Amino acid sequence: MSDPLLPVLLAVPVVVLACQAGGRAVRLLGQPPVIGEILAGILLGPSLLGWLAPSIQHHLLPPSVLPITSALGNLGLLAFLLLIGLELDLRSLGTTRGAVAAVSLTGVLLPMALGAALAAALYPHFAPDGVGRLPFTLFVAVALSITAFPVLARILADRGLETTPLGTFALACAATDDALAWCLLTAAVALATSSTALSALTTLALTATFAAGLTLVRPLLRTLIERASRTSDELVLALLFAGLCLSAYTTDQIGVHPAFGAFLFGVTAPRGLPAVERSAARIRAVVLPLLLPLFFVDTGLHTDFSTLPAGQWGWGAVILAVAVIGKWGGATGAARLTGSDWRWSAAVGTLMNCRGLTELVVLGIGLQTGVISEPLFTLLVVMTVITTAATAPILRRVAGDDPRMTPAAPHDDPERDPAREVTG
Repeated sequence: MSDPLLPVLLAVPVVVLACQAGGRAVRLLGQPPVIGEILAGILLGPSLLGWLAPSIQHHLLPPSVLPITSALGNLGLLAFLLLIGLELDLRSLGTTRGAVAAVSLTGVLLPMALGAALAAALYPHFAPDGVGRLPFTLFVAVALSITAFPVLARILADRGLETTPLGTFALACAATDDALAWCLLTAAVALATSSTALSALTTLALTATFAAGLTLVRPLLRTLIERASRTSDELVLALLFAGLCLSAYTTDQIGVHPAFGAFLFGVTAPRGLPAVERSAARIRAVVLPLLLPLFFVDTGLHTDFSTLPAGQWGWGAVILAVAVIGKWGGATGAARLTGSDWRWSAAVGTLMNCRGLTELVVLGIGLQTGVISEPLFTLLVVMTVITTAATAPILRRVAGDDPRMTPAAPHDDPERDPAREVTG
């Protein structure tokens, strides 16, 4: 009997190197690396390699290795969500100005409303057997309202815009959107995985209780990490990783996806500790380039363009149009109504329409929990890639030489509070 480790030793480097090559290739085109990594995952799946050379694809990614690579990829996903939670500062959300609140809420509510209407039309064609209309509708509505906070931050950083008025305003809006979207997504998954409305409410109540419990033990965790940091950074890293895994296990046992536990632990983890920041940097440096690509490939293996009938591509165009009109139109319109000019408003809408990896995470959760079918998953992935890839070039065209949307001068203060920026 062959060693089950051998296929893993071949699959992992193929996937990691392919994603690195894809990321570097799209950087030459002015795109964030996540676009190339997503495309590499899709190309290694049945959409290209499995279609052109099925024997090679079977050799590189045999069925026996997929549960292992999927588990490793999901572990990388949980670490990624821990980092998102650490970067999301909820303290700033309570002090955001009216324009940020208006753009954030409209940028969520309008695409959700349009997504709910679209879901009513999609349900007979794309809903998996046994999935109720309400969870399907809520999930599609939430999926169309996502803004990718980490990819948005990367695009702004690549252009040197993270400390400009536009950058700080957009990041504050995206952070608010992320917090709202994860709450709504928890409700959607609870409805989908519960047999009755009462059990769904119970799941939501238990999740809220767990989140409150994490908040209450935050001072204790801070004390524990401070003491551990006097021993070694390795102990701090171990504590964070253990907390991540246990939180993910807890939310899974409650009845929602482990991703929610990882995100909640990141949100409630203590901030401002050098040892935590160093540990987060080590996680980012190792886990993201080595384990997260396996999640992209797992996504790619479920994205099969060849199985989509020609008529369903029409639905793809409708999904893309509704997603852009809802997100870009909602954010742009709200910014304009709060007193901003059209150039600024259009730039804000363009940034809020970026979906990136966060959308893939949401879609993966929907597929794993059985809320959406693989054909709808494929169409939503296409929408994700297009809206993310369009962000940087459209932003360059919209921003022009506007000083609010160009890199800050070296003497600018990098510590400005996003909540205090004005839209002009």
